[in-house]
Amino acid sequence: MRIDWVSVAVLLLAYLFGSVPGGVIVARVYRVDLRKVGSGNIGATNVQRALGWGPAIVVALFDVFKGGIAVWIARALGVEGWLLGEVAVAAVLGHNFPVTLRFSGGKGVATSLGTLLFLDPEVALYAAAIGLVVVALTRFVSAGSLTGAVAAVLLAVALGRPEWELVTLALMAAMIFFTHRQNLVRLWRGEERRLGRPKRPGG
Repeated sequence: MRIDWVSVAVLLLAYLFGSVPGGVIVARVYRVDLRKVGSGNIGATNVQRALGWGPAIVVALFDVFKGGIAVWIARALGVEGWLLGEVAVAAVLGHNFPVTLRFSGGKGVATSLGTLLFLDPEVALYAAAIGLVVVALTRFVSAGSLTGAVAAVLLAVALGRPEWELVTLALMAAMIFFTHRQNLVRLWRGEERRLGRPKRPGG
């Protein structure tokens, strides 16, 4: 079986882009080890709880951008279709399981959004709006993230998007549900923390 080394290189580059830990880098500026505070997650939600809204917004934009630039570079190289979908998934995998942090990373929501903004801006914006409405109504970031992930898949189906895009969005939604599995348990038990609320002792 012949290996397509160009495809391998593109996917590896996307994974490495995703592996850049924006949350950890920003937290270090404040001399904080993000993995030892709050939930220990490297994403913007934990940054907000640990450092405030300013750093959290920077991290969120960084995580969105790194996913988007991976797709943008791939498209600039002429990548389309199934391989482009694989690039998006590789970038999210890099964020969730970064080689830079011994494969213990974030939950992939912002990076998924970033890839989708460059794959399909219409679906991305509608799904993000739905997710933000859920967050605004419930103040549960996890609920908004999960709802937005499902909405992206349903919107893509409703708009008749190609099969490769549907599969890509389904895989990214599955990863978001996987990384939020503990949040799902806490939501079910009524123990999930709301946005802006400090971590409960022992929670």
